[in-house]
Amino acid sequence: MVVSSTVADLVRIGSHLDVRNVGQVRAVLHDAIDRAEGDVAVDLSGVDVIDAAGLGMLTAAHLRAQRAGRRLVLRNCTDEVRRVLAVTHLNRLFHIDRRFRLSA
Repeated sequence: MVVSSTVADLVRIGSHLDVRNVGQVRAVLHDAIDRAEGDVAVDLSGVDVIDAAGLGMLTAAHLRAQRAGRRLVLRNCTDEVRRVLAVTHLNRLFHIDRRFRLSA
């Protein structure tokens, strides 16, 4: 699992986004939201597995960003992540940047 934030407005998440690492990802996302001056992009190109804990954490981060006057933008969603977002109807909540879509 790799979480990195090289700039205030970009967070890359790798491999799994699940109950084992949501705390670490949450801390990085909150820091990025607090430091950013605009939208915060979350690169999900490396995410193979996402569970309810990961979805809940992303939802909470989305709400935090809204309260700060920002958007949480999901980029490079894998087909698996897209399926999960569609099944849970969270694709209606999140801003998904389709220009950067990578095929899995």
